[in-house]
Amino acid sequence: MSTAHLPPAEYYASLPKHIAGAGAVIHDGSGRILLVQPSYRTDTWEIPGGGLDMGEDPLQTVRREVKEELGLDLTPGRLLAVDWVPEQADGRPPLANYLFDGGPITQQEAQTRIHLDTDELTAWQLAAPDQWDTLLAPHMARRLHACSSALTQGTTVYLHHGFDPTRQQT
Repeated sequence: MSTAHLPPAEYYASLPKHIAGAGAVIHDGSGRILLVQPSYRTDTWEIPGGGLDMGEDPLQTVRREVKEELGLDLTPGRLLAVDWVPEQADGRPPLANYLFDGGPITQQEAQTRIHLDTDELTAWQLAAPDQWDTLLAPHMARRLHACSSALTQGTTVYLHHGFDPTRQQT
């Protein structure tokens, strides 16, 4: 079907659909990253964040989600990664995840400042890199390792389900 002469609303309706999310990589001085335990799943931890609401951009989303989930009012830093997650067997459309530097936090600051939304989260922890592969789903662990490298190297990475598509996977 040619879409060259469709009215804008019909043309836009014909385009593929995907969803987007945004997360904050909040970290301490020793490379640990703040992970949260969602109340709606027990099989994995995650980083603070969530899906974009209608009309939001990724920066607005990450600020809102961190405020809602943790009670922290943060200004996200630079973009660390964009991770493209393909369509899932359960029908979820493709997902673009935007991961931002959420800034530093110490254990003591976290204990004082974090106030969990207990409807969404049951726990938080500052987890070291050697814990990520155990605590996180495999694609999330790959994503977090890539974000950690981007954070220390001052770069931004583009990922496909946690993998760098420009490198051969082993």
